[in-house]
Amino acid sequence: MTSEHFTPFTVMPPAKLRGEVIAPGDKSISHRAAMLNAIANGSATVTNFSPGDDCTSTVELLRALGVEIERSPSEQIGVGDTLVVHGNGMDGLRRPHSDLDAGNSGTTMRLMSGILAGRPFEATMTGDASLVTRPMGRIVQPLKMMGADITGAHDDTRAPLHFKGGELAGIDYALPVASAQLKSAVLLAGVRASGETTVREPAKCRDHTERMLSAMGAQIRSENGAITVTQSDISAADVEVPGDVSSAAFWMVAGICHSDAEVLIRNVGTNPTRSGVITALREMGGDIELLDERVVAGEPVADLLARSSDLKGIELEGDIIPLLIDEIPAIAVAAAIANGKTVIRDATELRVKETDRIAATVGWLQGAGVKSEGNDNGMVIHGEGRIGGGEFNGRGDHRIAMSLGVAGLVADNAITVSDASCSSISYPTFWNEISRLGGSDAD
Repeated sequence: MTSEHFTPFTVMPPAKLRGEVIAPGDKSISHRAAMLNAIANGSATVTNFSPGDDCTSTVELLRALGVEIERSPSEQIGVGDTLVVHGNGMDGLRRPHSDLDAGNSGTTMRLMSGILAGRPFEATMTGDASLVTRPMGRIVQPLKMMGADITGAHDDTRAPLHFKGGELAGIDYALPVASAQLKSAVLLAGVRASGETTVREPAKCRDHTERMLSAMGAQIRSENGAITVTQSDISAADVEVPGDVSSAAFWMVAGICHSDAEVLIRNVGTNPTRSGVITALREMGGDIELLDERVVAGEPVADLLARSSDLKGIELEGDIIPLLIDEIPAIAVAAAIANGKTVIRDATELRVKETDRIAATVGWLQGAGVKSEGNDNGMVIHGEGRIGGGEFNGRGDHRIAMSLGVAGLVADNAITVSDASCSSISYPTFWNEISRLGGSDAD
């Protein structure tokens, strides 16, 4: 059963919240495992590949560039797909027969821009109505500095992006924002560029690209916030994708916010550049325990046990924001249930996601009776221990819709999400899990 059956979906708050969830394969790692193996020498198997639409966009785009990828579903419930990627080598991609479609996936468009930059063929990459409004100038600018011939809409700041070759040379580039997508685009171009390419981070952000490039044999080093890569061939490597901490965040929030809950989330990636949400929820007083901590394919992994907790408001700002930017809509649910004021700053990036997530989050919170206000770079949520019910729209944004779903598990009354199916972007079985945990829709 897929999420398309649940539009709209009504979540009824259960008296108790008990159960286990297997988080879907990490989106960020899934994207990179497909892309990097596609330009590597040899073939590799990727297990627990994310089932979401965004990662499917990456697979289909790579196929359009001549990469042979076999995909098969797992027979085990909760486990992602298996890919066999037959790499074309660093210079083996071919000119596509038509425009490349990144769908709704900003990760696909931005990382593939680094891979397409300077190729000896022309290609145009576009996306859906949401993606073509999102900022791409931050990617185009450094790639042009490296010698890539790229043009885009709105003075090269929006998709469609058109790539027309160019000779790549390394640069020393200071990121204007702490963005893993921007960092990765430059590094993926740098692995084919002459000389050294150095990227300097203003704050630490997710490091999956560096980890995977290193594991595949690229000449890459990192020190004091500077990552340097030189022209390298890479070898295909099998990847076992851990569970997505961004998806697990919803169940962590449900567990700590519900008055009678114990939720176990299995196989979650706890990479320190991604696990800011665990830090933040624990700071709020959340009882979240890491069990069976281990390392899988170079990535730290654990099972997470979230229990009912007395939560308090906190302030989130500065260097932790890039480590939890995608999880802020879920954290906002915890902030509403907490006692006291939660202040989120330095999160301007939320304005340019699939929707304006500051406006979307504050909008539904106010509609549910939670005093809150947004500003240019964040929001203030005045938690009073409760969320009202009602019918809300996720604005086509998977994270807003799923945050509403979790809010329904802990609200005073039922919450209906009118566009529930948009969760398929990252988590197609999300509403099935809501039902299984006791938040069945009102049939």
